[in-house]
Amino acid sequence: MPVKKVEKIWMNGSLVGWDEARIHVLSHVVHYGTSWFEGIRCYDTAKGPAIFRLDKHIARLFDSLKIYRTELPYTEAQVESAILETIRANKMRACYIRPVVYRGYGEVGVNPSGCPVELAVAVWEWGSYLGQEALANGIDVCISTWNRPAPNTLPTMAKAGGNYILSQMMKLEAVQGGYVEAIALDVQGNLSEGSGENLFLVHDGVLLTPPLASSILPGITRLAIRKLAREMGYEVKEGPVPREMVYIADEMFFTGTAAEVTPIRSVDRAKVGTGKPGPVTMALQKAFFDVVKNANDPHHWLKFVYTS
Repeated sequence: MPVKKVEKIWMNGSLVGWDEARIHVLSHVVHYGTSWFEGIRCYDTAKGPAIFRLDKHIARLFDSLKIYRTELPYTEAQVESAILETIRANKMRACYIRPVVYRGYGEVGVNPSGCPVELAVAVWEWGSYLGQEALANGIDVCISTWNRPAPNTLPTMAKAGGNYILSQMMKLEAVQGGYVEAIALDVQGNLSEGSGENLFLVHDGVLLTPPLASSILPGITRLAIRKLAREMGYEVKEGPVPREMVYIADEMFFTGTAAEVTPIRSVDRAKVGTGKPGPVTMALQKAFFDVVKNANDPHHWLKFVYTS
């Protein structure tokens, strides 16, 4: 989806013009993928613009930095303030939010220690990642030929820019094969996740979702859906999910900041259930949108932009 230009981007402590938000071509991040980021949504709710689970996103960003032994010269509170400042400066009511920490210009070598750690925050208008039709009717996906890495080869719990080279390979393969998205297997051959989404299956009324040990990102929307599902009376099991479950599941869906709650209607051109979004999926999608659009928020997941 094209990025829609706004007026200001926050960079290293101040707002700059969109076209002035630049880095040097020899910045470490360009050569070695040393960036860590979050994808966050601000919704124009019935009670005003509000960010979904901002605190959890910022905490995950700092967890990613810890895993990669990187010190950010800002506190979590300062990152939150920068995000709110950027949204307000651009007068946004609904937007996608991208805070990104990266290693800047200093040295060119694998060792990142001599390069500064910098922070930028950008916001822009962004609709449904996989399209409104996908939310309503579901998408066709494939099992990727690319596996997620083994736990001791790449830290998949970190949301690092370099990690997404694999996601790009998955996505390209899927699109070129006529699918919308791909699902990767883990090193054991069990289900892992999509190129940028977590995965749920429904079988005999029970929700199944792969564990962190299957090389998934600890998704924030995933946790919210898991909580909503249990409150609605569904049993949720987190554990290894064999590949063949995709062919006998009654329902499947992706979750994520970008994907929100997107039904999966087929895998490898085999229908999931009836081939249409199922009742459990749509009930959870409705519950999720009730929070982020109607501000029915008993869990206090929303951070309102124009209140303290």
